Amino acid sequence: MARFTRSSVEAVRDAVDMVDLVSARTELKRAGARSYVGICPFHEERSPSFSVEPVEKLYHCFGCQAGGDAFRFVQETEGVGFSEAVELLAQRYGVQIEMEEEDPREAQRRQARGRLLELLERTAAFYVRYLWDSHEAEHAREYLLGRGLQEATLREFRVGYAPDAWEKVLGASRRNGFSAHEIHDAGLSVQGRNGGWYDRFRGRVTFPLCDPRGRVLGFGARALGDEHGAKYVNTPESDVFHKGRVLFGADLARASAARAGRVIAVEGYTDVLALHQAGLRNCVGIMGTALTEEQVAELSRLAPAVLLALDSDSAGHEAMLRAARVAEGRKLELRVVPLPQGKDPADLVAEQGGSARLAELVEESVPFVRFRVERALATGDLRGAEGKDRVIEQLRPVFAAVPPSVLREELLALVADRMSLAPELLASLLGRGGRLAVSERRDAGRAPSRLPAQELSEREFLAYCIAFPELGGPALAELDLERDFVSESARRAAAWLRDQADGETVDDPELGGLLTALRVQAGAARITRGKFEVQRLQLALGRVKRDIDAAPAGAKTALAKRREELHRAYDQAMDRALELDRLPAE
Repeated sequence: MARFTRSSVEAVRDAVDMVDLVSARTELKRAGARSYVGICPFHEERSPSFSVEPVEKLYHCFGCQAGGDAFRFVQETEGVGFSEAVELLAQRYGVQIEMEEEDPREAQRRQARGRLLELLERTAAFYVRYLWDSHEAEHAREYLLGRGLQEATLREFRVGYAPDAWEKVLGASRRNGFSAHEIHDAGLSVQGRNGGWYDRFRGRVTFPLCDPRGRVLGFGARALGDEHGAKYVNTPESDVFHKGRVLFGADLARASAARAGRVIAVEGYTDVLALHQAGLRNCVGIMGTALTEEQVAELSRLAPAVLLALDSDSAGHEAMLRAARVAEGRKLELRVVPLPQGKDPADLVAEQGGSARLAELVEESVPFVRFRVERALATGDLRGAEGKDRVIEQLRPVFAAVPPSVLREELLALVADRMSLAPELLASLLGRGGRLAVSERRDAGRAPSRLPAQELSEREFLAYCIAFPELGGPALAELDLERDFVSESARRAAAWLRDQADGETVDDPELGGLLTALRVQAGAARITRGKFEVQRLQLALGRVKRDIDAAPAGAKTALAKRREELHRAYDQAMDRALELDRLPAE
């Protein structure tokens, strides 16, 4: 790996203004001739315990013990390695850095990547010029300006237009000394059936997709008509571009997000532009609805709180639920911005007074748990006892994750009011991990204990195994019960279902009561064959999460990749199940 010369590193260190650097993350106040203090950016606190020494160029938190020099600060806040921290600081403070002699192969790879980045920067600049200077792009200018976007905003984000000609970028890049191989590796060309090459993006509005330093890694391109096939086309995955790691506009939102302590996540490119134009510059785009682990990691580096301002349709709601699953276990506060039905952020900004209204909605964001509760109440059938039971069962794991607090009491009051139930009765029902088992009926006078969310999930899976034994039998046979189940009672029930013959007597009263409850649960109307795979994958996700928590640092990467694969499979299974549920009964 390439290394910087020691003199270059020291030159960067000397150039850093430590107060300026740290102030981008937290507000600092002078606390004497040689120090500044502020709220620690690395943990939650109310009283400042974070100290910066501008002369020595060091920081230290007396609360969480975080500390180090300027390079360490950038590594921790930007999620980068030492070399990239040096590069970021050199760029910020205008220092020219030199490299020591490096392995020839490593030097070749670095130079090749640099060539691709240069080509992508040149192409982005060409697209911008073509948008504003060409007659062909007039309809694109009319479309963008017609959406209420200003030229200054479009230029700041380097929005452009790809000509409709087949080889415009290809030819210009070749004339500038780039090979056909480099143009293809940058994702700018496609090979046709006849073996020839042509431009990947043609007749489309282009949005540069950048890394946190603002370097162009690829493009998202929008068609303005039906003649070019898919509405959106992206740069393909490569050594340079990974869509799942990119947040659109993160390079421009970084400073504002750090100062605000929160970042607004929207779905589309024009939504990001509209919010920045409205003064909400701590906004980024997730470019679709499938939020990835890498994007969540980048969001957490931008700010400790994420406000989801996704479309208010069913796809947007499902995206918020997926976001919560991906963010689970991270120190990240999720909130939801209540957008009006049928309106996306760009639509709101385009309306009269829309910018002020959108800013109000952002301030009215609610905790994600409240969104889940209100969503369940809005979509559930509260007219009868069975419908209320289904909603309560849906809310049980939600409330299990909320500690005793004012928020919890408010949500209990909200649900009780909507269901016309006494709050005490509702609290009791939410605490049960399923319908009453035989052993629970005998103790009905005592308040039941609340089951952890993971145990509820495990029992749900076993109910599906009982409902569909032709699916449950093979699934149980493949499981490692000691590792796949956290609950001892669920593990014993799984072993019995796997190993015992139908009709065999259960001698253990506790196990018998649980199996009875599971059989009752298996007969519920919501238990459908299409959701079996969803339940199986949810069980697998629980195991891989525990494996990640227990694994040494060197083994976490492979496990995280496995978790992302399971999340994708889970989302696909959920989509299939929802589609099957919408089909008319035969």
